[in-house]
Amino acid sequence: MIDVDRPVLEGSVAVRGGRRLSFAEFGTRQGAAVIWMHGTPGARRQVPLEARRHAAEHDLRIIGVDRPGIGTSTPHVYENVLDWTGDLAALADHLGITTMRVVGLSGGGPYALAAGVGLPDRVHAVGVFGGVAPRIGPDGIGGGLTALVPFAAPVVSRTRVPLSYALAAGIRLVRPLAGLVIDSYAAVQPRGDRELLGRPEFRAMFLDDLLNGARFQVGGPLADLLLFNRHWGFELSDVDVPVMWWHGDCDHIIPQRHGMHCVERLPHATFVSLDGGAHLGGMDGTAEALRTLMDLGPRPAVEPRPATGI
Repeated sequence: MIDVDRPVLEGSVAVRGGRRLSFAEFGTRQGAAVIWMHGTPGARRQVPLEARRHAAEHDLRIIGVDRPGIGTSTPHVYENVLDWTGDLAALADHLGITTMRVVGLSGGGPYALAAGVGLPDRVHAVGVFGGVAPRIGPDGIGGGLTALVPFAAPVVSRTRVPLSYALAAGIRLVRPLAGLVIDSYAAVQPRGDRELLGRPEFRAMFLDDLLNGARFQVGGPLADLLLFNRHWGFELSDVDVPVMWWHGDCDHIIPQRHGMHCVERLPHATFVSLDGGAHLGGMDGTAEALRTLMDLGPRPAVEPRPATGI
């Protein structure tokens, strides 16, 4: 396995309710900020090496954020997805970030879109790679792996905290076999994901992110399941910022039609079909995606929509 360079900075900041969010920075400290929301599962280091190199070479500051219950972020379940933007504002203030682009991978997609609603005066553009679509409400759509969420949510709501630590303990036990687990998972995936996970730099990044993010707890994906079973706290028509949406036409986890469904309802969105791409397809070619996002904005300031919760 190739070595993966450590982030230029890692730490945690205080957010609402006496909680903390952990983060990892890549690129240059004074560069234009890109908030990077990991998938489900995932953690703050789920940033492809191509994106890290591009950031260092083009004066960008990519900040991967552990959602609550991952890494050293305090376990917590938001009232809804929009509620998280109150924590994003606190994180940005602590790190001296005034404006940003926000990227969301898979389960991070809803959080990226919420940032465009909660902080429209600070978010210049949103990028989504194979993002989760709303399951309920006027924007809801069925099918895909998220169809299982209603069945899992009741169990998760009752066992979330002990299950989080049990999953982390299980990952620690199989740590010596983590590479074999990744290879076994890749072997049963569609061609696009299988080839991507077969590339040494992607495999190394995923292993590093998995093992680092799950050292203490694995509550983040469980909280995501609960939130994806609720109304997000906003409609897609409320996302009044430019959105770029990349989605593989062979995505076996979140069907491409889910992405197309969302883009049809977003006011300022562009859909990019990744031919032959499976669920991880958007993580191949992230340098070009970052170039596209940096060309969007800035825009006139508008009134943010308040996040809920405390």
